[in-house]
Amino acid sequence: MDRFKSADRREASILHADLDSFYASVEQRDDPALRGKPVLVGGGVVLAASYEAKAYGVQGAMGGVMARRLCPHAIVVAPRFEAYTEASRAVFAIFDDVTPLVEGISIDEAFLDVGGLRRLSGPPADIATRLRARVLTEVGLPISVGIARTKFLAKVASRQAKPNGLLLVPPETELEFLHPLPVDALWGVGPVTTGKLAERGIHTVGEVATLAPDVLTSMLGPAAGRQLFALSHNHDPRPVVVGRRRKSIGSQSAFGRGRRTPAEVDALVIGIVDRVMRRVRAANRVGRTVVLRLRFDDFASVTRSHTLPAPTDDTATVLAAIQALMTAAAALIAERGLTLVGVSVPDLDDDDAVQLALPFPRAANGAVSAPDTGVLDATLDAVRERFGTAAIDRAVLIGRSTGVEVPKLPD
Repeated sequence: MDRFKSADRREASILHADLDSFYASVEQRDDPALRGKPVLVGGGVVLAASYEAKAYGVQGAMGGVMARRLCPHAIVVAPRFEAYTEASRAVFAIFDDVTPLVEGISIDEAFLDVGGLRRLSGPPADIATRLRARVLTEVGLPISVGIARTKFLAKVASRQAKPNGLLLVPPETELEFLHPLPVDALWGVGPVTTGKLAERGIHTVGEVATLAPDVLTSMLGPAAGRQLFALSHNHDPRPVVVGRRRKSIGSQSAFGRGRRTPAEVDALVIGIVDRVMRRVRAANRVGRTVVLRLRFDDFASVTRSHTLPAPTDDTATVLAAIQALMTAAAALIAERGLTLVGVSVPDLDDDDAVQLALPFPRAANGAVSAPDTGVLDATLDAVRERFGTAAIDRAVLIGRSTGVEVPKLPD
């Protein structure tokens, strides 16, 4: 696999380009009647909200009932994933035309390194201005771009530039820009960490930066403490890398509030595991750890993980592990409700990089019997590849929704 890495830099030449309210913007582009109006993509769960809807407090992954309560006049449209995939490809073609150093993060955002293009294309701000104009003219979509010396700060800058803006953070003003921001501007700082810091009177990035590393590690743990200390000083040496394979493959389904039977939840889990493992096999990867993520009615989340005896791409093996984690969390789910289920396989290896254990269990009489789960997985993958994902399915999933499968970058 070809890989290009950006060099160390002293100028602000990393771009973070992020399409604004991507799904909703595509809908507004394709239907002029929706422009300037609050648009929600997805009814049961909001997959995307236009900025006109966000002004009323609507957020992505919010239940449709709550979203319509906040914005009663919102226009709800069904998702059109083929249109979003086509738009993403067109935008990434522009990225690739600007620089060979493009690191896709998702179908609607990427890092671009333009550090070596000054003589050919001008300074980074000019490159970003032309890029935004091309995306608007050629694809018809607004895009925000942040420019900084580091990937971390470029992403923060693009967030501050939204909607449809451009923000350059010169090296000499980095900390002046960063330190007044709230602590959740730092990567990895969610509601839990924000709460822990707030209990100690820490509300801004600048206040984090005044703490010694050992103080942060004592509060948040070694990994999180070191990361927050580094980011609060804009220390982020990671280059823009092209061709990096995913370290994790996962999928999740969000749904509105309302109690579901254990059978309905189990069907949802089965559907998610099926599509995750189909992607794992398609990418020729294997994994040894499985992770379950649950979000409750109060929007709090928990994660549970399990390490398998050996790396695998076998659906049945991963499904059994996830179902065991779900069983262990059953009381918590019954008490707090459930609005999202996510499954992922992190720390992936290439399927030829490890010696897989032969799955030859012994029967009671000592005879070896080889299960055909691998053959079954391969057969199902082939059928779905040729005839579509709806061509064949488990009986337990017939007539049940397992959530939508949103477009993703190649694994």
